[in-house]
Amino acid sequence: MFTSVLMIEKPLTSVDVEFVTTLHGDEGMSFIVLMQPRGDQADVLLRAIDDVALGELKDAAHEGDEPEGKAARGPAEQALEVSLQALRKAGCEAVGQVVEDHPLDKLKAVVDESKADEVIVLTAPHYVEEFFHRDWASRARHKVGVPVLKLFAHSE
Repeated sequence: MFTSVLMIEKPLTSVDVEFVTTLHGDEGMSFIVLMQPRGDQADVLLRAIDDVALGELKDAAHEGDEPEGKAARGPAEQALEVSLQALRKAGCEAVGQVVEDHPLDKLKAVVDESKADEVIVLTAPHYVEEFFHRDWASRARHKVGVPVLKLFAHSE
């Protein structure tokens, strides 16, 4: 069984599920999903700049309308449950949790405890953070001790 720790920030789409569950061919997959809700880890200004860079001007104007902090906990739990169900439906083992504080510290602990084979960071593009290597994948590569794969999430 191949174990992947999957860091996400929104529910997995069917395309995302197919992508991550077929990365290793026919080998059985087990996922530990860490859902990072919006909050202190994601700055509103940086998200708005990313939206503008992607040509999503309407999204940039509404960044402040998105729930953050404690208000984001409920939607994050729902997104996690939807994602876990989708992974299980695809024939994989899947457990997970919402991570609110210090996601990279939690990631390291989960990788160590589970003896995971890899980390997959599945997020929307974050151009400003990526440019300065401050995105999750770049920072995780220096922390977890296993391969870190960065993938861009799809939207439906």
